Amino acid sequence: MLTPVLDTKPKTDWIALAEEVLAGKELTKEEALGILHAPDTEVLSLLQGAYRIRSHYYGNKVKLNMIINAKSGLCPEDCGYCSQSIVSNAPIEKYPQLSKDVLVDGARKAKEAKAGTYCIVMSGRRPTDKEVDNVIQAVREIKEQHNMKICACLGLITPEQARRLKEAGVDRFNHNINTAASHHANITSTHTYDDRINTINAVKEVGMSPCSGVIIGMGETDEEIVDMANALRELNADSIPVNFLNAIPGTPLGNMPKIGALKCLKVLALFRYINPTKEIRISGGREVNLRHLQPMGLYAANSIFVGDYLTTDGQKTQLDHEMIEDLGFEIEECAFDSEPPVLTK
Repeated sequence: MLTPVLDTKPKTDWIALAEEVLAGKELTKEEALGILHAPDTEVLSLLQGAYRIRSHYYGNKVKLNMIINAKSGLCPEDCGYCSQSIVSNAPIEKYPQLSKDVLVDGARKAKEAKAGTYCIVMSGRRPTDKEVDNVIQAVREIKEQHNMKICACLGLITPEQARRLKEAGVDRFNHNINTAASHHANITSTHTYDDRINTINAVKEVGMSPCSGVIIGMGETDEEIVDMANALRELNADSIPVNFLNAIPGTPLGNMPKIGALKCLKVLALFRYINPTKEIRISGGREVNLRHLQPMGLYAANSIFVGDYLTTDGQKTQLDHEMIEDLGFEIEECAFDSEPPVLTK
């Protein structure tokens, strides 16, 4: 007769840990790894703790972001995950920067999708001044016509370009760290991790809100995932998009395996525990990695992208709206927040 093996390891009280975080505690490396290594049977209680933190700062509000791919392909960088890079053979549409009118019309579509933030994203290492001029003209018109927050993602920008974008009305600038400093050289060789950090700091210096996130599933270790979350805390990024690799055939990382849905939920919880006051956004790859557990991710995250991504399809916007409604959550259509929430100690 087989004797059942009982798990005698003491379980972590995730709610108690969440209360400590709300009181100002910063997780140790061991505690952070404990989240990623938690038994699958503890995911519900882990998410309950993450939701305790999320609801304290954001209630049941969900912020929607929508992307326009303002320039596709034609990129000299060799990022292994990206279908637009020079080393990619993925069959994607390639085109130069879209016109001002197309960018402005994209904001109208984002507004119709109930997005509070419209994200203008361009491929390439860095924008030319002419490309920045076009974005600035579009931003000014969008601000006149729509009450929307605008996020720009244009690559490595100069301090002068950052200043001009801020003056034109760009609220937020995205530049992801993508991975841990220790893993960066395995993902790209055409720019450094410090190049990315310097761009984020240039954005902060002119008063734009910094947005920076990660891509999970590129061969990093759990220790490096913790390092990413801590690095973004140290950068004080206001918005943190958490992408889960959607491995695209024709890219160097095109054969990477999908991440398990429960692992994705643990990652989202980790980012909430380490960055309790920040906007945590479930981003690219959620449909193919979280799959049917997508709604559960919103107990840790308070933001998602709606519509399509840069070169991959997203879930139908109506399904996202229904998912939020079914959770009993509420879409925050105008996502202007005067200041990020402050962690009370």
